[in-house]
Amino acid sequence: MTSVAVTLAEWAAGLEPDREDLELAHRSLLDTAAVTLAAREHRVTRLAAAAGLPDGARWAVAGHVLDFDDLHMPSTTHVSVVCVPTALATGGGARAYLAAAGVMARLGTALGWRHYSAGWHATCTAGAPAAAAGAAAALGLPAERIAAAMALAVPAAGGVQRAFGTDAKSLQVGFAVEAGIRAARLAAAGAQADPTALDVWLGLVGGDPSAVDPSRPLKPAVPNGLAIKLYPCCYALQRPISALSGLAADPAAVRRIVLRTPEATVVPLIHHRPDSGLQGKFSLEYAAATALLDTYAGFGSFTDEAVRRNEARRLVGLVETKLDPGGDWLLDGELEAEVHTADGTVLRARQQYPPGSPARPPTPDQLAAKLADCVVGLDTDPGSWTWDNAATTLRRYLP
Repeated sequence: MTSVAVTLAEWAAGLEPDREDLELAHRSLLDTAAVTLAAREHRVTRLAAAAGLPDGARWAVAGHVLDFDDLHMPSTTHVSVVCVPTALATGGGARAYLAAAGVMARLGTALGWRHYSAGWHATCTAGAPAAAAGAAAALGLPAERIAAAMALAVPAAGGVQRAFGTDAKSLQVGFAVEAGIRAARLAAAGAQADPTALDVWLGLVGGDPSAVDPSRPLKPAVPNGLAIKLYPCCYALQRPISALSGLAADPAAVRRIVLRTPEATVVPLIHHRPDSGLQGKFSLEYAAATALLDTYAGFGSFTDEAVRRNEARRLVGLVETKLDPGGDWLLDGELEAEVHTADGTVLRARQQYPPGSPARPPTPDQLAAKLADCVVGLDTDPGSWTWDNAATTLRRYLP
């Protein structure tokens, strides 16, 4: 059987994007550059710069620290925060991005839900080899060298979910990008590696090498599209925030909050009594609180001060979670919510697909509002960004 690395490398080397692919790449560029710039003053962004991380890694850290970047649902990977910085840092354009994104989506899907639910951070595990493939494509390397680059990135294909809610979550994504770009440059210089190292690694971390089947159609470049976030927090919170935000509940009158959802949908939500903005991004209980308290659960809802609000902590303590067994993705089944108030009223909501998901793509107005919110105070227009000038914009505004 042809190795996974060779199959994916041959696909990446021969990729000819169509109009649909290029439209997705352009949207991904705008969304990722915007959320990266939104984090320009973030403490972790500055730490990454002070530590001397190179451009691609630094941009990946900034692009992920607010948890506002897109997600590939079947692989549970944040594709663009790896693949946009990789392409920009290596002088690549839409094609290099799509090569990386397609490899990451397919490799992440081969890793599967079992890998993610075991506690791996699939954005990093799939991300390092994908960054290697995208950087190698940007450098114009042939398939044999792309496969070598992916194999050379295997030692960096790690990262765990215990990092969620800490500085390490975004930093380990930056490390994956840095390692992938380094692997591609080593491959360009002639470094040798056995491509089947990727197959061995894939099996060791619970994936299924046979899931990357060269006989299957390899179009579109990114199968199943990408989910765009409308709230700056873990994707597992997009649905509960969206559902509860639609309830006209007076927060002061709330006495009980009941949330029922499949257990798969809460796998990354490891902080039940958050005490920081980063922890709040991975807390189902805090999601319910901010959805009821705030007109819009935006950047201001996920600061340390916001998470520590007395009323937020009161509402967090009222949340009862009822988990139905099973599930194999973050939008499994439906979320059912009940909000009980002091006068005996019970408000109910249910939802499967939140706005921004592939099943409910963001409207042009929603995407424009998100981009504008990310660049408030900056003299730049997201509508003017292209693959040719975006790197210059990031270097101008990031420390």
